[in-house]
Amino acid sequence: MLRIIIADDNEIVRRGVRHLIESHPGWEVCGEAADGETALEIAVREEPDIAILDISLPVLSGIILTRLLRQDCPTTRVLLFTTHDDEETVNNGLAAGARGYLLKSDTGPQLEAAIIALAARKPYFSSPVAEILLDAAVNDRKRSRLETFTLRELQVAQMIAEGASNKEVASRLNIAVKTVESHRASAMRKAGVRTAGQFVRFALRSNLIKA
Repeated sequence: MLRIIIADDNEIVRRGVRHLIESHPGWEVCGEAADGETALEIAVREEPDIAILDISLPVLSGIILTRLLRQDCPTTRVLLFTTHDDEETVNNGLAAGARGYLLKSDTGPQLEAAIIALAARKPYFSSPVAEILLDAAVNDRKRSRLETFTLRELQVAQMIAEGASNKEVASRLNIAVKTVESHRASAMRKAGVRTAGQFVRFALRSNLIKA
């Protein structure tokens, strides 16, 4: 049995993906979440074969969640299923450890093909994403700013950009406020910004948070 979890903050999308999975013999949905933190808890508990994730997830973005899954659930293959088709977001997702990248504008058969590919431990990319990867390979791409962030810096960055205070971040991550301040300063430096407003705009451009 191929066990799959779904993480998307849009209930209609989750319902559609669940329907496709449950109509396929030998596949089952072993968990469903509307935010990244819940998805991580389910993945650690259920140890799914495949995780289908949106990138713009609340609490923990799909990029952060992918990196956490690579660390905590190394046998789970990640399929990013998203509307974002810009080069930077694609590169960030794949650098985080995703094995597949599919756009929500793609068809049901393509989603099915992606799941089959990942189940066979093969990568799968929609055509626009494959073109981005080809161009990157030919042009020897540079790492994006977001790729230089540590996992903890990413977690702090998303929470700060979503409006959490240093104290709130410290409480949620169970770390000291001074540690949060250090991660925040490092993240802002790597983002190349000086003010909170500039950092929020960077987070929006990088699809770390939703507009």
